[in-house]
Amino acid sequence: DGCGHTVLGPESGTLASINYPQTSPNSTVCEWEIRVKPGQRVQLKFGDFDIDDSDSCHSSYLRVHNGIGPTRTEIGKYCGFGFQMDGLITSKSNEVTVQFMSGIHTSGRGFLAAYSTTDKSDLITWLANASHFSEPEFNKYCPAGCVIPFADISGTIPHGYRDSSSLCMAGVHAGVVSNALGGQINVVISKGIPYYEGSLANNVTSKVGPLSTSLFTFKTSGCYGTLGMESGVIPDSQITASSILEWSYQTGQVNIWKPENARLKRVGPPWAAFISDEHQWLQIDLNKEKRITGIITTGSTLAEYYYYVSAYRILYSDDAQKWRVYREPGTDKDKIFQGNTELYQEVRNNFIPPIIARFFRINPLKWHQKIAMKVELLGCQFSIGRAPKITLPLSMSQNKNDDKNDDFSDDFMHSVKTSLQTDKTTFTPEIKNTTVTPSVTKDVALAAVLVPVLVMVFTTLILILVCAWHWRNRKKKSEGTYDLPYWDRAGWWKGMKQFLPTKSAEHEETPVRYSSSEISHLRPREVPTMLQTESAEYAQPLVGGIVGTLHQRSTFKPEEGKEASYADLDPYNSPIQEVYHAYAEPLPITGPEYATPIIMDMSSHPSTPLGVPSISTFKAAGNQVPPLIGTYNKLLSRTDSASSAQALYDTPKGQLGPGATDELVYQVPQSVAHSTGNTEE
Repeated sequence: DGCGHTVLGPESGTLASINYPQTSPNSTVCEWEIRVKPGQRVQLKFGDFDIDDSDSCHSSYLRVHNGIGPTRTEIGKYCGFGFQMDGLITSKSNEVTVQFMSGIHTSGRGFLAAYSTTDKSDLITWLANASHFSEPEFNKYCPAGCVIPFADISGTIPHGYRDSSSLCMAGVHAGVVSNALGGQINVVISKGIPYYEGSLANNVTSKVGPLSTSLFTFKTSGCYGTLGMESGVIPDSQITASSILEWSYQTGQVNIWKPENARLKRVGPPWAAFISDEHQWLQIDLNKEKRITGIITTGSTLAEYYYYVSAYRILYSDDAQKWRVYREPGTDKDKIFQGNTELYQEVRNNFIPPIIARFFRINPLKWHQKIAMKVELLGCQFSIGRAPKITLPLSMSQNKNDDKNDDFSDDFMHSVKTSLQTDKTTFTPEIKNTTVTPSVTKDVALAAVLVPVLVMVFTTLILILVCAWHWRNRKKKSEGTYDLPYWDRAGWWKGMKQFLPTKSAEHEETPVRYSSSEISHLRPREVPTMLQTESAEYAQPLVGGIVGTLHQRSTFKPEEGKEASYADLDPYNSPIQEVYHAYAEPLPITGPEYATPIIMDMSSHPSTPLGVPSISTFKAAGNQVPPLIGTYNKLLSRTDSASSAQALYDTPKGQLGPGATDELVYQVPQSVAHSTGNTEE
């Protein structure tokens, strides 16, 4: 009386203690005898083990034996709370005995185990879920008996199952493996979705599930396309039934629920039988043999007619004369398929192994109020390449009336058909168990990361280039008409010196800055008072005859439309054109020919040592440039003393009055010490 959930298949199975996963009752015992094909061995895997060990495995334990009966030998005796048994227990023969003994205890769930033949090296139990594996794709073997009443799964195909769902139970729900046989599953892990739908399929109810980080689905052969009921590929003439529900309204209108109405998702009434008993059927002619892998059913889908079929059998035939009932391999009982539990929900059942037949018949066994249903068949085309020549035994051909021989012949022919090559359907499948391969998933995920990054990088570069171009245009507009771009100036480093620590007064050059904007707003004689002693954009001019080249310290600012040079005509002798330089005021026509001296307030600067002449600002005689002595100069300051009224310039040589026409030659202005005694009025 200690046996719990038990399914013993020909190659695999599942067994558990009574009341698992709740506490097992006291003083119970159960013994399982497992047999597989001769020549094979049995391997046992524990998914959960929790047996009281307070008395050192004396009264509560699990014992595994090689063989069955009195000749069996013990492999091991196990007990313990939360006992972890990662490895497999392997037998020496094709028979194993598992014995569970439960004594007096207060806690302990008991155990849950799975078994298979030793050629299934990747055996798992129904407790395994996708979160237990890190690989994006893997193969596992699910034992028979994976459908456990207390287990939950979320999701459906083709969208996938939540990662917390049991792999094997989801495989049964998807129709990949059979609960009675078990089988191999190919699992693919993908990114989770926000919502998982629930459905009923293969006697497994999938519940609605919330968001998860990952999901899994299965890879299959792909033979799950619709065979033409919904699409109309199967004509009405190929859909027949045992009887048809027909009645008339009071208005005289006749309502007929014909067999051709039994198309899934077709708007309107379904097919309904006139008499509701176990002898009714709905038959579909596929026109030729097809590989049928599943069926989907609904009820009437009409709220005012709450009709549906809750259980049915499946029969199939090649000639519509001799019918066979679908049975699972290794059993002698007809398989009863679970139908609908209400009139709207679609319920799917898969055939493992698939049915190879032309004629397909549904035989309702249980229903609600009346037999009414809509259906769709799943599968693919079945083509025979070169059918092998089948020769029956002589005794079989002679005893045609022998029922056993006829049954053997039918089974043999069916096995031959199932072993032949199949092709995929040409129709677009609605139910798929396939998904993208992990490599494609990785590429998609990588592309999803790289594409936005590259777009952001290129966008940033474009913005930088646009900003640089805009800044350069603004810089050009802010520069004067005669100014060169900042990066094109040869002496740009000099402009930066003003931000560096100043040098000593003896070695610091103090050029003159001329502000053309201020000069243009002042009267002619107010210009000298506005000249400043800040760092200038142009150094003091060095004029001496005709100079062939313009060196770095040239102070001439070229006029618009013409490049100024030292080879131009003397601006003071040209009667046709007057050339104005930005650094000096032009001489009035009626005024004296002496240039206005540059007077600066140098009270904050030390005086220039005597004997060091300043750089001349006057044109010398001839084309020879006067020699320059020293690199730096200091301008004299105007004072309010009596000597300040005296001119700082000598009389031009060779000229007695202002009316001379010969070329004028000016000497260098004298220093303060010399000017007091040598200057002329």
